[in-house]
Amino acid sequence: MVENQLTTSIKCIQSDNGGEFLAFKPYIDAHGIVHQFSCPHTPQQNGRAERKIRHLVETGLVLLIQGSIPSKYWSYAFQTTIYLINILLAKLLNFQSPLQVLFHKIPNYCHLKVFRCLCFPSLRPYTQHKLSSRSTACVFLGYASNHKGYICFDVSSGRVYISRSVIFHETSFPFQTLLSSSSSFSQSSFSTPALISQPSPSTPPSISQPSSSTPTLFPQPNSYTLSSPPTCNPTTNTTSIPTNSESLPPLLQVPFATNSSSIPSSSSPLPFNTHPMVTRAKSGIYKKKSFLIQQTGKPRTYSQTSQSDPWVQAMNHEYQALIRNCTWSLVHPPQSAHIVGCRWIYKLKYRPDGSVERHKARLVAQGFTQTPGVDYFDTFSPVVKPCTISLILALAVSFQWPVRQLDVENAFLNGELQEEVFMAQPQGFVHPRYPHYVCKLHKALYGLKQAPRAWFHKLRVVSVDYGFQPSRANMSLFIYHTALEVLILLVYVDDILVIGSSQKLISHFISYLHDKFALRDLDPLSYFLGIQAHRQGSILYLNQQKYITDLLSRTHMENSKLAPIPSSLGRTLSQSNGVPQPDPSEYRRTVGALQYVTLTRPDIAFVVNKACQFMSKPSDGYSDADWASCPNDRSSTNDYYVFPVED
Repeated sequence: MVENQLTTSIKCIQSDNGGEFLAFKPYIDAHGIVHQFSCPHTPQQNGRAERKIRHLVETGLVLLIQGSIPSKYWSYAFQTTIYLINILLAKLLNFQSPLQVLFHKIPNYCHLKVFRCLCFPSLRPYTQHKLSSRSTACVFLGYASNHKGYICFDVSSGRVYISRSVIFHETSFPFQTLLSSSSSFSQSSFSTPALISQPSPSTPPSISQPSSSTPTLFPQPNSYTLSSPPTCNPTTNTTSIPTNSESLPPLLQVPFATNSSSIPSSSSPLPFNTHPMVTRAKSGIYKKKSFLIQQTGKPRTYSQTSQSDPWVQAMNHEYQALIRNCTWSLVHPPQSAHIVGCRWIYKLKYRPDGSVERHKARLVAQGFTQTPGVDYFDTFSPVVKPCTISLILALAVSFQWPVRQLDVENAFLNGELQEEVFMAQPQGFVHPRYPHYVCKLHKALYGLKQAPRAWFHKLRVVSVDYGFQPSRANMSLFIYHTALEVLILLVYVDDILVIGSSQKLISHFISYLHDKFALRDLDPLSYFLGIQAHRQGSILYLNQQKYITDLLSRTHMENSKLAPIPSSLGRTLSQSNGVPQPDPSEYRRTVGALQYVTLTRPDIAFVVNKACQFMSKPSDGYSDADWASCPNDRSSTNDYYVFPVED
C-alpha cells in the first residue's frame, strides 16, 4: 500500500519484541527491509508507536463505554476511531488532518453521525418480495472502509448492513437502553439479546396499522427477563408498537413512513437513562457546538480580513506608511476628473523553509481603470537579467567580495508622478469628515501603470547622484569604481544586491540609501528572487528548491516519477507535429518558469531552450525521427560555455 499509494518504499521498521512479528520476518528479509527492535521491557524506545496506540485505545474506549456497547463489538469502535482521527485537524500538522497531509484531500465532515445511535437503513436491495419491510431498526457502528456507506448492525438478526441511504435518530441509543434495562446483571455476564421479528428472523418486520397480530420485537427465549419495561420518549413521526403481552415490552421504536396518530403503548414513557445522575440531556440543556476554522490560504477581499488581527495590523502598517510618505492629499473631486479605483491585496511572506514570516497587506490602484494619454504615458521599467546575476555573483566569489541584500519597503511609493491622478479613498480607511473626497496622488502607488517606471527613475537618480554609472548592457546594473575600490548595484524592482571590494564602502552606501528610502538591511545574501544562497568560505551554494517545489505544485506534478535525464535521447522536435493547444498560456508560463530555473540548473538549459522555440504556437507534443539536426530549417545545434573568471 505504501509503495502504490504514496510512491515510496519502506526501508526500516521499528517495533518491540512481540511474537506476532515472527511470521512477518521472512517477508521483510525477502524485500530487504531492516527490522529494528526496542530493548525488552523498554517501550520508551518505541515511543511514537506506543503513544499512538495509547491515543487509539483511549479514544476507542470512550466510544465503547459511553455508548454502552458490548465488548464483542470492539472492532467497530476502533475502526471508527481510526477513521475519525485520520480526518480530524491536528495541531502538530498545522491544523491539517492526516488525510490532507498524505493525500492532499480536504476531508468532508457533513456525513459524520453519532456513533452507536439508532438508524434505519434502506433494505430494499435485501428484501425477498415487494411486501417486505423497507427498513428495520439498527445500530450505527461506523463507516465502511471499502464502501461509501454506513455500517448498520441489526440486533435482532445479528446481520450487518452497509448502506448509503440511512435515516439516523442521533438521540436514541439502543445499546444504552438495553444496558440500563438489565442493570441488575454485571457487564461480564451481559449477553446482547438477539432481537428477532415476527413472522421470521430473516425477514424484517412489516410496518402496518395496529391489530392483535401486530409484529413485535422481543428478546430471544432464555436470554433475560426485564424487571421494568423501558420505552423511548415519543418523537415526531414516531409511534410505539404495542406488545401482545404485558411481559414483553417494546425495545426499539420503528418510525412510520407517513404521519399518523400515536398508538398507545402498554407502558408509560420512561427516560433513556434510569440512573439518578442529573445530566444536561435529562434537563433539556443542549450546548452549542463549536467548530475551529483554520484559514490556510490568503484572503481575497477586505471583508475576509476585517476581523483578523494579523491582517488588520498589516493594513494599518501599510496605511501609516502611505501617510508618512505623503502619497496623496484629500481634495474635492474635480469636475470631469477620471477617478481611479483601489483595493487591498494580501500576501503571505514565506521563509526559505516554507514557513510564514509575516502577513503583508498592500493598497493597490486599479490600473485597468486608467486611460492612456490621460492618467499615464510611458510604462517601461527594466529589471536585471538572470545571466547578469550569475556573472556578478561569480565575480563576488572569485574576488572574495562581500554581498549585502537590501529590501526597499513600499518601493513604488517613492516614485514621483508627473501626471495628475485621482483615486478613491481606500476601503476601511475612509475619512469620517470627508467621505466624499478623493485622493490626489503625489507619488506612485502599486497598481498604477506608470508606478514601476517612476520608482526606477527615482532610484536611478539617487544612484547616479552617489556616483554610480548605469551599465550599457543592463540598465538595472549600476557600477561605481575608483582607482582602488569597486561597488556594484543589482536592482530587481525593490530587491537590491550590493557587492563591493570594501565592506566600509558598502556600509557607507547603505547609510546613504537609508537617508533616501525606508529599507531593510538583510545582511548577507540568503534568499533573493526565489534563489536560496549559502556562502561557505570561498564557495557560494545556490539552489531554487522552494521555487521548483512551488512550480511542481502549480502544475500538479509533485507526485510525478523522477527522471534520470532532462530529455529522452534521440528525440527531435518539429513544429509540424502535434495538435495546437487551445490555450497556450499555461505552456508559456511553465516554460518561462523553467527558463528561470536554469539559473541554478544549467543541466536542463538545452531542453528548456528547445521548448522555448515553440512558445508562439505550442502543441500537445513534438516528436520525429532523428533524420536531421533541426527539422525546421536544417540548421546545426552548437553549444558554448563562458568562464567569466579563471578557476
